[in-house]
Amino acid sequence: MLKRRDIMVTFVGMREDFGEELSNLLELEYDALEAYEAAVNRLSDKEYKDKLSLFMQDHQRHIEEISKLLESRGLNAATGPSIGKQWVTKGKVVLANLVGDLTILRAMHSNEIDTNTAYERMYSHDHHWPEAKDMLRRALSDEKRHKEWLNQIIEDA
Repeated sequence: MLKRRDIMVTFVGMREDFGEELSNLLELEYDALEAYEAAVNRLSDKEYKDKLSLFMQDHQRHIEEISKLLESRGLNAATGPSIGKQWVTKGKVVLANLVGDLTILRAMHSNEIDTNTAYERMYSHDHHWPEAKDMLRRALSDEKRHKEWLNQIIEDA
């Protein structure tokens, strides 16, 4: 069991407009991808680097799928991270680098808690698009897997 407080920083999925929230989710995914890149570049343990590299691929796939959904509805899809959110997600990892691999993984776990929360909200959103449901289910499953792996590594340390 983690012995620290996790602070939720995402509000994705709380507003009524599903398209707008899907756009916000896309930005969160770009932020997550940047945080994973920062983590992989700073970790010293090869096993951790390899696992997080696989998780990065999931986030890249989520970006592609969300972008396609938005474009299919005639909405503009973000093409990169939001500046404000980026500092929260990536910044945790950069600061954690000062302490070591376990602290970087804790920062990533905190980011995954936010991403899981966002996907849970989007999956159960009252105004979801029918064509988004399967993608959201798969992505939520990915995010849960990421969070569980990080949680297990942290607990075992």
